[in-house]
Amino acid sequence: MEPAENNFSPQQSLQLIESMIAKTKANISDNNFYFLLWGWVAFSGFIGQFILKVVFQYRHHYLIWLITFAAVFITIWHGKKNRNKVKVRTYIGANMSYLWTGMGISFFILCFILTFMPAERTGWLVSYPFFILLYGLGTFVSGKLLQFKPLIIGGIVNWLLACIAVFFSFDFQMLFAAVAVITSYIIPGYLLKNKNAENE
Repeated sequence: MEPAENNFSPQQSLQLIESMIAKTKANISDNNFYFLLWGWVAFSGFIGQFILKVVFQYRHHYLIWLITFAAVFITIWHGKKNRNKVKVRTYIGANMSYLWTGMGISFFILCFILTFMPAERTGWLVSYPFFILLYGLGTFVSGKLLQFKPLIIGGIVNWLLACIAVFFSFDFQMLFAAVAVITSYIIPGYLLKNKNAENE
């Protein structure tokens, strides 16, 4: 005979799933610092690079991305500072962690490929539609896991932006990437944070 605690009714199972999603949303809102930090860092990088390259015609416009080193330092510092805080670990939360770890590795590998790709294959000049594509994948899957429409919509918008961006020059692809970050990271991040605040 099975233990009584393993006999879940369909309604109880649904309530358990909804509870897991709510807890995961709360955890992500607690860690919204990272989501918004990297959203604003990426947005600043794209806009800054566009200004340096197009407006000032600065040859080493790509140096703007050195700001990511500061963001990495802040991320590590903030993580250590909050390491001892008790968090609820859920199945959905674990999957979100795996997803974004995989996304981070994918971005790193893509940067490696583009950096060492032979010059005649244009390398970084075709990079931003791929970045936008990955932004869309991460936010769409996150939105589905959390059942949070702004993330889902942000992912779809990014896929459309990636398709459109290929018809424009590298300079304007930077602006497409900036819009992609706003729609997939910054706006959903603030909406998720506000939604959790309303539910408290």
